[in-house]
Amino acid sequence: MNPSISHPGTSSADAAFASLAPPVWRASTVVFDSLDDFVHRRTRLPDGFSYGTTGTPTQRALEARIAELDGAAHGIVFPSGQAAICGVLLALLQKGDHLLMTDAAYGLAKSFAVERLQALGIEVEFYAPRIGAGIERLVRPNTRLIWLESPGTVTMEVEDVPAITAVARARGVLTAIDNTWASPLGFAALAHGVDLCIHACTKYMGGHSDVLMGSVTTQDEGLYRSLRSLQSLMGLAVSPEDCFLVARGLDTMQVRMERQAASARLIAGQLAAHRLVRRMLFPALPGAPDHALWARDFAQPGCVMSLQLVDCPYDAYRALFAGLKRFAIGASWGGVRSIAAFYPAEELARRNFCDVEGPVVRLSIGLDDPQALRDELLGALDACATRFDL
Repeated sequence: MNPSISHPGTSSADAAFASLAPPVWRASTVVFDSLDDFVHRRTRLPDGFSYGTTGTPTQRALEARIAELDGAAHGIVFPSGQAAICGVLLALLQKGDHLLMTDAAYGLAKSFAVERLQALGIEVEFYAPRIGAGIERLVRPNTRLIWLESPGTVTMEVEDVPAITAVARARGVLTAIDNTWASPLGFAALAHGVDLCIHACTKYMGGHSDVLMGSVTTQDEGLYRSLRSLQSLMGLAVSPEDCFLVARGLDTMQVRMERQAASARLIAGQLAAHRLVRRMLFPALPGAPDHALWARDFAQPGCVMSLQLVDCPYDAYRALFAGLKRFAIGASWGGVRSIAAFYPAEELARRNFCDVEGPVVRLSIGLDDPQALRDELLGALDACATRFDL
C-alpha cells in the first residue's frame, strides 16, 4: 500500500497552494492511520514511506527525475556518490562472489573493494580499462558483478561498454557503471546494456559545489528492492534540503553542461598545442586516446580533462598552480567554478594497468569566460617554461 503524503496539520489552504519549486518534506517519524497500517509498515517499501531513513516525498520526486534522465524504471539516492558505490557493492555481493572492477575506477571505490569487500570473503580482481570483449577470459563461474567507469576518473580511458555488457549478459553477470563523467546527457548507460547506473550527484546534477549525493538507477525491480532495503538497514538517509538543491541543479544542468563542454573543447585544443604539454587526456578531443570509441558512444563531452607535461621538476607544478587564480585547487569537479587537481606519478604507478606515466593535472572547466581560462592556463605554462628553462 502506498500511503497518502498528507500529514497532520494539512488544511484546504495548504492543498490549494502551488509553486514552481518542489516542496521540501522534512520528517523523522512517519505517522499511520491505524494499528494495522503500523504493523504492516514495512510492506510500504520500496516506494512508500515507513520512517525518515526510507525517504520523504521530496526524495521520491528527485529519484523519479534522475531515473527518467537515465531511462530507468527505478531510482534511489544516497548521501554521497561514494555511499551509492558502496551501497551497490554491498547489496549485490556476498562471501564467495568474484568482482571484476576497472583499474581506472574512482580511488575510494577501489579502496573499499580491497580493504572491505575482500575482508568479507569477496574476491576482487582489477581489469585493464581497454579490455573490451577480452573480459570474457576473466569471467569465472562465481563472477557476480563487473564494475565499469568510463572515462576513467583521472586518466580518462574509455571502455567499450557494449562489448563488456554483451559478455556479461551471455554469462549471466551483472554490470554497474560510474557514469558521473558523462552524466545521463552524455552517455545513456542503461541503453548500452548496463544493469545499474551510478552518478555522483555532487558533480553536474548539484552543479554548485555545495551538496553531496549519489544516485543509482536500474530497470530491474529486484535490484531496486535490494538497494532500498540496504538503504533502510544502514540508515543511509538523504536530507530533503539536499534533494531540493539537486532538483534545482537539474533544472539548469543541460545549459550548464552545454556551456562547459564547449569551453572544455576550446581549452583542450589550445592546451594540446602548447610545447610543455606532452599529452592531453580528453577523449572528446580528436587525436586523443580513445576518441573514436568516445565519438561512437557519447552524445557530448563532460568538462573534465587531464594533461601531462613534459618532464619537469615538482617546483614547476607548484609554480603552475600558483599562477592559477580563476581555478580553485580541489578534488571535485562539475560545478560552476573551475577547479584544478594534481595527481603525483607515485599514485598512478600503484595501478596494475595504466599507460600514463608521470604526474597528471586534472582540470574541471566551469562557467567562467573560456577565453580568460585559456589565457590563464597558457600564461601559467609560459611562465613555467621560462622560469625552469623547459
